[in-house]
Amino acid sequence: MMLPFTNNIRMLRFLAGEMTQTDLGERVGVTRQTIAAIEQGKYSPSLEVAFGIAQVFGKPLDQVFIPNQVTPSAITGPH
Repeated sequence: MMLPFTNNIRMLRFLAGEMTQTDLGERVGVTRQTIAAIEQGKYSPSLEVAFGIAQVFGKPLDQVFIPNQVTPSAITGPH
């Protein structure tokens, strides 16, 4: 299943002095594996973690997590 958003975490880590996944995870309170899964789109973070990641980089949430195009059928389901 595709997540309803993509993210800029890897780019933001690079721009933040090549911050490691471990460093980011420690600052947010999750493991390196969780950060890796979020970056790869394999895991959807909780709101707490998503806001924590955005706060680490000093960015609004919508500059870290970018919504994919939503179609009406994605919202209402098949008819």
